Formats: sequence, C-alpha cells, structure tokens
Amino acid sequence: MFLFLLVFQTCYLPPVEAPIAKPFVAPACVYCPGHRGVEYDLLPGTAVRAAGSGIVTFAGVVAGTRYVVVLDRDGISATYGFIRSSTARPGDQVQVGQVIAVSGNLLYFGLRDGDGTPLDPTHRLAVASRRARLVPVDGSPRRAPAVTKPSCTSVAGTATSPR
Repeated sequence: MFLFLLVFQTCYLPPVEAPIAKPFVAPACVYCPGHRGVEYDLLPGTAVRAAGSGIVTFAGVVAGTRYVVVLDRDGISATYGFIRSSTARPGDQVQVGQVIAVSGNLLYFGLRDGDGTPLDPTHRLAVASRRARLVPVDGSPRRAPAVTKPSCTSVAGTATSPR
C-alpha cells in the first residue's frame, strides 16, 4: 500500500495593495547574493497589514532599518521591512489583515520556513479574481460587484484560500 502525503501551503494576504516592484531572487547558496523577499514601492505612510495570523517575534531596528517579524501558526516567519513605524511589540498576537506598521517609501516582505530558508512569497500571496461586468447605459443602477474569495496557486497548481 502506498502512502501519499499532501502538502498544503499557507495562503497569505498581501501586506499592502500595490504591485510588486522587486521580485524574489533565490540565492544559489546560503551566503550567495539574492533577493530573499519581494519589495513594494509605496507612498510613505501606507498601512501595512499582517499577511497571516501569528505572534510578533521581533520588532525593532537592524542596521538602521526597522523590521517586524511575525511567526505564523504553521512555523513560517513573515518579515516586514523598511517600515517607518510600528505599534507591534514582541509577544503581541496579530490577526490576518490587522494593521501592524506604517510604511516608508518601500516595503520589504519576506517569508522563511522553520529552518530559516527563504521562501518565494509570490505564489503564497492571495490574488482576488474579478469578473468583467457590463455597465448599464440606460440609467438603471449598477449591480454590486461579485465578491470572490482570494486564492493562492501553489507550485503544484492547487488553489487554496487565505486563512
């Protein structure tokens, strides 16, 4: 008899509503160059929301840059960097979508597994699908847009919903 193991990955909500300006670039080795997360170009003062629920493990400044790190229930750490200010403190419990910081003109967002290995967040960020709608031209009221549940597409192509 064969035992099949299904691996479900967590689907995270994007921390801000903006396109990714600098993508993830996997390093060739632990110490090799790469870009271990994604960056967003933003207007300073943009609210940064928790991508997943968890506990704040770090909130402070490293080498002149402010960071907040949240450990998700599944053991993945989410790092938010280049932030201007944050109300999050180590030990705080945060919920998905909760405002945890205010951005500078950039936001770094990275994910790491329990071993500290950087993960590409691109396929783990939820994407809301929108259906095209015809707009009435006779003056009648528009219908409300359909609400669709955001989903993530894993490497294997399986769609999952955010938590």
